[in-house]
Amino acid sequence: MALDGIFLYQLRHELAQKALDARVDRIHQPTREEIILALRWKGGAGKLLISANASSPRIHFTEAAPENPKQPPMFCMLLRKHLGSARLIGMEQAGMDRILQLMFESVNELGDLVRLTLSVEIMGRHSNIVLVDQNGRIIDAIKRIDAEMSSVRQVLPGMTYQLPPPQPDKLDLRTTEAEKVVELVVGTGDREISKALLATVSGMSPLTCREAEHYAVRDADVRAGEMDQAQRQRLEEWLSMLQLRLNEHSGIPTILKEPSGKPRDFSFLPIHQYRGALVAEELESYSALLDRFYAQRDLMERMKQRSHDLLRLLANTSDRISRKVAAQQEELAACAGREKLKRYGDLIHANLYRMKKGDTVLQAQNFYDEALSQIEIPLDPVLTPSQNAQRYYTEYRKQDTAEKKLQELIRQSQEELQYLDTVFDALARAEKESELTAIREELAQTGYLRPVKGKKQKPEKLLPVEYRSSDGFPILVGRNNIQNDQLTLKDSHRYDMWFHTQKIPGSHTVIRSAGKPIPNRTLEEAAVIAAYHSKARNSALVPVDYTQIKHVKKPSGAKPGKVIYDQFETAIVTPDPQRVAALLVRE
Repeated sequence: MALDGIFLYQLRHELAQKALDARVDRIHQPTREEIILALRWKGGAGKLLISANASSPRIHFTEAAPENPKQPPMFCMLLRKHLGSARLIGMEQAGMDRILQLMFESVNELGDLVRLTLSVEIMGRHSNIVLVDQNGRIIDAIKRIDAEMSSVRQVLPGMTYQLPPPQPDKLDLRTTEAEKVVELVVGTGDREISKALLATVSGMSPLTCREAEHYAVRDADVRAGEMDQAQRQRLEEWLSMLQLRLNEHSGIPTILKEPSGKPRDFSFLPIHQYRGALVAEELESYSALLDRFYAQRDLMERMKQRSHDLLRLLANTSDRISRKVAAQQEELAACAGREKLKRYGDLIHANLYRMKKGDTVLQAQNFYDEALSQIEIPLDPVLTPSQNAQRYYTEYRKQDTAEKKLQELIRQSQEELQYLDTVFDALARAEKESELTAIREELAQTGYLRPVKGKKQKPEKLLPVEYRSSDGFPILVGRNNIQNDQLTLKDSHRYDMWFHTQKIPGSHTVIRSAGKPIPNRTLEEAAVIAAYHSKARNSALVPVDYTQIKHVKKPSGAKPGKVIYDQFETAIVTPDPQRVAALLVRE
């Protein structure tokens, strides 16, 4: 991703314009590596998100409202102690590195005015958030780094805070002539132009360097030392333009999306190197850009952290059941030859007059074969001929009974796997802590989790997701299997319309008809919503069955969410996140 030093330079200017002289109102830590400072200033307020997550380190104002843990983590409590009601008096970037230092003025326990620094290090897997006192000592960090983790730089309470080692021999474009940069790039000889720029200029990401190369040489396969005069001039022209944007803070927040709408990359200036393969969209601010780009990724990361134990339970249970089904199917395959045992018994009975105790084999004519071929039947010499026949009959009956029981056990196990798949799907789409709590309760009710002992807190009331069609019809979607049952079997009326993806785990979706005819447009929108709230969310041409509620029944003893239905029709739709979001009724 392109949150490089130059992007941070533009972002710092935007943040400073809004946040300087603001007061810290509240501090939250939604996840292990993420802090939110609620700031208040004259005439406004905002939430400053600071993330040290290795896959999405950043700082920006956010409109999101992530759920916070019931018990604040220790680092959050420490920040509340030192920065509660503090005033943000400064915001400095370390050169063109991805390090932003927030300076606060606060009052300590003795009533003295002190200056504290929150150092935000945006450096991939080395990202960190460090609180430093006015003497340069580390108070604490969101990630403590000891000598075993790094021999170069430790970050521990009480140590003197030192900035990460700067990148050597890199030029600051703000203070270096573009002509000199081009000279140094040309001097690298056989290197790619983008890689030569990356090694020469501080704060430039690979994306920005590739954009400079694209402007200079277009599609020509030219190395840095091979550029002709015109290409060098174009590179110098592009770097001069970049200098101007830096000096005037005139960047353009740009997000790059795939044709499907999925965010792919972002930048502080227009990007042309993809030639239409990615669609560029300009946004009003860098904070809005980062908020949109990371929103879905952050949600998935938060839910992954909080649902880790459930995912492990479901994965282990599914794996155990799959192994059991495989073993049962092997046993079932072994029962396929049981008819041969019955025939052996019949043939022995038909030839009792020819046999005596102590025989080890019976050679007889096989009257089950049209050609009346000869057959050899193994015998137990300890048993009488009649007992040998009974032995084969007993084994036949045993395998016949086993086949019937195994078929039933396999059917039950496969249904259990299907149920767990629906729980996996609900867990993958969970967006709130209350949804995880509801899934835990469902697994406790179905015996996969032990019920929590002791006094239970009253759970948050969880309602179905509500949409409103373009024609004004309410469309409700269950969040989990128990809510699916409630929505379909209890809360809906006979002539409401029910939707579900065909043979694919997903949520029950219901159009409340209120006795009115449902237009085709609403039926299509409900089918798209049902496909979106299913395991096929990222697929195309998804089959969705729909029928009136009166045709939907629950089999006796079936697990939560399991229903059967008849007299249905099928719509083929493609899930469309933008279309679904436009129909959502905000909570």
